Amino acid sequence: MQVQIFQNKEALHRAVAERIIAEVKQNPQSVLGLSTGSSPIDTYANLVRDHQTQGTDYSRVRTFNLDEYVGLAGSHPQSYRYFMNEHLFHHLNIPMENTYVPSGIGDLEKECEAYENEIKRQGGIDLQLLGIGTNGHIGFNEPGTPLDSRTHVTRLLQETITANARFFSTVEEVPTEAVTMGIQTIMEARQIVLLAYGSKKAATIRDAVRRPVTENVPASVLQHHPDVALYLDEEAAALL
Repeated sequence: MQVQIFQNKEALHRAVAERIIAEVKQNPQSVLGLSTGSSPIDTYANLVRDHQTQGTDYSRVRTFNLDEYVGLAGSHPQSYRYFMNEHLFHHLNIPMENTYVPSGIGDLEKECEAYENEIKRQGGIDLQLLGIGTNGHIGFNEPGTPLDSRTHVTRLLQETITANARFFSTVEEVPTEAVTMGIQTIMEARQIVLLAYGSKKAATIRDAVRRPVTENVPASVLQHHPDVALYLDEEAAALL
């Protein structure tokens, strides 16, 4: 693992955005794996700003998002499809048909299989962006998820539901299940960039980087990937 530590989260987000921009410029047909939640919002803002001022071209880029809530259509304001449209896709020149987000409605077993097949059809993911939960989850792969898992439906742990309640009016509105890329799916990306900031992530980052690989800390599997970079602020890196 490469570990890069930044003085503050603003510098961290700029650096992550620069890494993604460099990937797109080097390979205009890049396949990007993208994450949602609060962690990448400022990274996406940097990508949008660069596109608007420097004209970085996304017209041939393809994207795959990590996850989506079960039961929320893409038009729902708390769905991850809606999130990605609002924070990124609508502000770039990327064709919407090149942006893939798992479906949380319909025949979910078939949807999961179709998502895996589409990733393969597009040649696999060149660069996967990850956040990390305080319990070590990547995507919505909660502790205990098999390390060889593929895109699947997962039941969210109460701590994840509670953490995500800030995006909803009440905790009762937070879906209890999600569709997520599996751990093996994530591990097949050619490059992985994980960003984390804040003191609440320090113990999780320590466990993922310094402790043995275990299903109880899903992010620890990244120790086995040949090209992983962790972008951390000083607080998140404090226990390394």
